[in-house]
Amino acid sequence: MAPGEGTPRAVLACGEVRTCLLPARQALDIRSAAQLLGLRADERVLLSERPNLYARSPGTLTGVDCPLPSATGARVRAVGTVAARASLTEGRVLQSSAYFRLPASGPDQRRPWGEYLVRPGLVEPLGRLPRDAVAAGVLGGGRRGDLDAGLIADGLLTRLLRHPLLDHRPPLKSRPTRLRWVALPTAPGEGPSLERLTLAEDELRTLRLRVPEGTPGADLADLCDDLALHDWLLTTLVRMLDGIRFGAGTAQDGPAVVRAVRPAVDHLLHLWMPGARVPAYLTPLWEPLETRPGFTRQWRTLVQRIRDQLALYAVPQPAREVEPAP
Repeated sequence: MAPGEGTPRAVLACGEVRTCLLPARQALDIRSAAQLLGLRADERVLLSERPNLYARSPGTLTGVDCPLPSATGARVRAVGTVAARASLTEGRVLQSSAYFRLPASGPDQRRPWGEYLVRPGLVEPLGRLPRDAVAAGVLGGGRRGDLDAGLIADGLLTRLLRHPLLDHRPPLKSRPTRLRWVALPTAPGEGPSLERLTLAEDELRTLRLRVPEGTPGADLADLCDDLALHDWLLTTLVRMLDGIRFGAGTAQDGPAVVRAVRPAVDHLLHLWMPGARVPAYLTPLWEPLETRPGFTRQWRTLVQRIRDQLALYAVPQPAREVEPAP
């Protein structure tokens, strides 16, 4: 959230996103999505049908009082609340995310809890914040007992996966991914920029951003949810196609190929819509990913390959002539 009156201005925002395929045979309709994401009785689920079906839960807050991660090993205690929420896209892809903001400094002693609750999503250090060390520490994962937004996001996801609406019979195999992010302020007058995105082998992605000072934490969470969603889609499609025997050339292989790619056609191909729910002033952060490595270019290439294969196997194969036996 943007700082309100009496709220210290944040100099660092951090968060983590969990993304997975909804473990259900059928995609949830918009009403069922609202049931799944109804985390609070006092606030409604946000529902949208344009440009695609989308549902987002009310926000929740988790109180924290623990050390901050730090690349230098410095032990800086912080107190406040971490905001979390969950979303469902087209009734098929489930995400949970948690995020918080940090000011440059805080009081020397802990405040009463009521003062933290009126500043949702703000975590104050006791004393000065070693901003760069904490940013590096967050991306590195920190130590046991440090503030970890990923644990909060994971706890929310676990809660949702226990919902009775889910039959745990997904239509395709996939792996969940994690996107861990930090956002530091830009120099005065500069626009937002994406400094670095890394992909690790254990399904972890780390993202380092620069954004104008005062950028709302919820807007950053929207951006990172969107990046995580499309990274998951691309990763899942690449792995789905890996190992399929395209071009084997036998009639028996055709039905097997169609069966292998049909779940992608039914459940994934229509979900690609980068930036659909990202604030306009943050959409330039998508541009580096479209240039190199070229997210949308790779996606379109994979989609076209699937369509070409389906078209090929739809063409009747000519009967082979058999030489009569002597």
